[in-house]
Amino acid sequence: MVLRRDFLEKIRPFVGLDIVKVATGLRRSGKSVLMQQVRDMILSEIDPAGKFIYVNLEEDENSGFLPKGILHKHVMAAVEKNRPAKTYVFIDEVSEMEEWEKTVNSLRTKKDVDVYITGSNSKLLSGELATYLTGRYVEIKVCPFSFGEFRTVRGDEEVDSAFDAYLRYGGMPFLAHLGYKDEPCREYLSDLYASILMKDIVRRHKVRDAELLSRIIRYVMSESGHVFSAASILRYLKHEHRSVAFDTVMNYLKFGEEAYLFSSVKREDLVGKRILAVDDKFFAVDHGMRRAVVGGTVARDIDRTLESIVYREFVRRGYEVRIGRVKEKEVDFVCERGDSRMYVQVAYVMESEATREREFSALMAVPDQYPKFVLTLDRVDFSAGGIVHRRIPDFLLDRSW
Repeated sequence: MVLRRDFLEKIRPFVGLDIVKVATGLRRSGKSVLMQQVRDMILSEIDPAGKFIYVNLEEDENSGFLPKGILHKHVMAAVEKNRPAKTYVFIDEVSEMEEWEKTVNSLRTKKDVDVYITGSNSKLLSGELATYLTGRYVEIKVCPFSFGEFRTVRGDEEVDSAFDAYLRYGGMPFLAHLGYKDEPCREYLSDLYASILMKDIVRRHKVRDAELLSRIIRYVMSESGHVFSAASILRYLKHEHRSVAFDTVMNYLKFGEEAYLFSSVKREDLVGKRILAVDDKFFAVDHGMRRAVVGGTVARDIDRTLESIVYREFVRRGYEVRIGRVKEKEVDFVCERGDSRMYVQVAYVMESEATREREFSALMAVPDQYPKFVLTLDRVDFSAGGIVHRRIPDFLLDRSW
């Protein structure tokens, strides 16, 4: 078990407070294990006398808790028994329960109860729950393994061999149990994708045309790292002899993003300081799942895979990320966190002078003095003009930024 230190440190300040701790993220990305680690942290470091209730609402043996009010009665009976100790309540996949918002809010108000919930849909914190819990929850967005965590779980001391494997398999935690063998990993990721499609999109949103949904989601996954719009998808579907309404495409894009299969990134004009309204980039949440779904080799999509990995690491560390445009040149990432800001270009290698000119010139055109980086897999340091060149694996392992 890899200790998810980054996420634990985000939760630690809120333990014991009148705030619901909400872990969200892609199905099977490690939310349940994180909750177990939170429990262990509380017992060993914060409240050794604490009592714990853990309920996974996707397990058949807990189906009796799904009707409204049943789980609340169960928890309150345990709380009475546990007093004067504090009771820590962990509810996995909470949205499976009927009127779960009322249960969570009611438990939150009890002074000797501390509530933690998980969910696999970004809409978890919209609607009634957001109304009930305004200012009373903190969201922790759980991601698949970072490169550093992946290296830890594999036990690789040599950085390059670990990164080669990370490029191939991605960061879904369960792959460690499969020994990172190609065929079992591909089958697991493909089946997981199909499960997310059916359970978190088709069933949740009552999608009638699952085949069309699958086509659109696969298209977005295959174009991960490319700038495109809903109009691009409509043209693709027309070529496939499918006539689809614009609103349907937009809804399906929203459903895929809500289920954490991918996320969109806005573009910013770095001179005019405005967000551009057209043509976002979409990045798959896990590059290993993307390759299992759309096929292809690591080498074929290496540039986009590297870009996706770097993007995910910035998001994981709490940066707001956009794509930059300056004087008709594109800056891969504009990354902001608090008062800090940096500009980042990502490429495979820069063997030619033309490639180096392309990657560096966009950053040189940015009209401010915030840090600028070019990240590649080159072993030669091409830093120049105040722009820092780093190897991607080393940058990902660097905890200073």
